[in-house]
Amino acid sequence: MRVVIVGGGFAGYHAAKSLRKTAGEDVEVVVLNPTDYFLYLPLLPEVAAGILDPRRVTVSLPETLPGVRLVLGKATGVDFDAREVCYSDPEDRDHRIRYDRVVLAAGSVNKLLPIPGVPECAHGFRGVPEALYLRDHITRQIELAAAADDPAERDARCTFVVVGAGYTGTEVAAQGPAFTEALARRHPELAGQKIRWLLLDVAERVLPELGKRLGRTADEVLRARGVEVLMKTSIDHADAKGVTLTTGDPVPTHTLVWCVGVRPDPLVADLGLETAKGRLVVTEQLAVPGRDGVFACGDAAAVPDLTRPGEYTAMTAQHAERQGKLAGRNVAASLGYGSPGTYRHHDLGFVVDLGAGAAAANPLHIPLSGLPAKAVTRAYHLMAMPGNRVRTAVDWALERLTGRQTVQLGLVRSGSVPLDTDSPELPRH
Repeated sequence: MRVVIVGGGFAGYHAAKSLRKTAGEDVEVVVLNPTDYFLYLPLLPEVAAGILDPRRVTVSLPETLPGVRLVLGKATGVDFDAREVCYSDPEDRDHRIRYDRVVLAAGSVNKLLPIPGVPECAHGFRGVPEALYLRDHITRQIELAAAADDPAERDARCTFVVVGAGYTGTEVAAQGPAFTEALARRHPELAGQKIRWLLLDVAERVLPELGKRLGRTADEVLRARGVEVLMKTSIDHADAKGVTLTTGDPVPTHTLVWCVGVRPDPLVADLGLETAKGRLVVTEQLAVPGRDGVFACGDAAAVPDLTRPGEYTAMTAQHAERQGKLAGRNVAASLGYGSPGTYRHHDLGFVVDLGAGAAAANPLHIPLSGLPAKAVTRAYHLMAMPGNRVRTAVDWALERLTGRQTVQLGLVRSGSVPLDTDSPELPRH
């Protein structure tokens, strides 16, 4: 019997681990994923800010999932009648792989809004290439600003706009000022130069997903670092010269970071299955109705939230991880190993790292800020990561002792990180 798991993110990774543990070696478990690693997304802002080496947030799938077969490729469709998953490998060759059970855990991609210029000018933030590109891009802007004679050009290159005050956008904006200050210190030409960071969102407050107290804590930390927090504000349009805000104010800039949110992987829309809010409709046992042997979990699935009747679970890593574990268990049960279960998970709280000794956290809904929140946040990440814990802790210690690394790598070109994941590569300014 073969189980194919589409996606190696939080849901797919834990589905494979749970299934292997429950069914043992009697079942062949295959993970189809574009990369050979599991990406620990919550720490990606620290990669972009030069605190963590990118290898710290990339956990080897073959190494940490022994007995699970990895197939490198991007799923392009599913033939449910033939019980085959269609995929394209990294060299653009098409293949098919047969399954007895399939778990659709393709995850999510950048969420786009119909704002002129954003697809061409903005930088997304969903993977290692994007984080590395952003780190290089910010470094390059500071270095080009130091070489510029025109004050207007220097100001534009030293202005950084982040759209989206959720978890990712808030962390990127919080980490940004310390990073650009470290870069600017290397250039005497920038002495006295103002470096602007702006955080925009149409919401009324920072981190609307958290309580007002924690949102206020994050807001205060951001403002104390000089971040211009503009709520009820977004981008009207963008071009090569900068952005124009919905207030009508122009902001000359060469850096627009798009952290507005996510949407299910485009694969979901092409499967011909019932969807809700763009996500695959599943039962409380994570099975796809009307399709024998098909399960879905994580951001790709609209999982009923039994703690909030009539609602679906949020698209968060916390839900994806727990749904993946249950999907693995229920797939095993469908093959005669163990018993199935239903998904019921109460929110256990969230953590947000704000850099430089600051964080906001509400573990078990106990609001924390300052150093206690920082300790809880880092401890949580170390426990949640399926690998690289020691190396991550060492990087944190080295950053405190020796400072962050501030050098361009030049590994990722702008065309390699299109904001619109479902479109051809787009140029960047």
